[in-house]
Amino acid sequence: MNLTISGHHLEVTPALHDYVTSKLGRISRHFDQVVDIKVLLTVDNLKEKDQRQRAECNIHVKGRDLFAESSHADLYAAVDELADKLDRQVLRHKDRTQDHHHDSAKRLM
Repeated sequence: MNLTISGHHLEVTPALHDYVTSKLGRISRHFDQVVDIKVLLTVDNLKEKDQRQRAECNIHVKGRDLFAESSHADLYAAVDELADKLDRQVLRHKDRTQDHHHDSAKRLM
């Protein structure tokens, strides 16, 4: 799994990098076919105060690309919300890709 964290109008500190890595590590724990994760952390001073800190993420999993974004007044809260959104998307993708069809008893005979 390749993890790329970049900042726009923001310096990505080691503490912030470790926090994002630990939060997104939950995704690879649920679904092991994650190929690439790209995270973009942004500060936009032109937006409202409670929507300034923004976190976006593109995840490339086997067979699909997933995207999520979240905005919050605190960047750590935005990362938390982003991780929750991505976790739901990855679990839904995992359910869809698993084979749920079972052979009926009549076909086995």
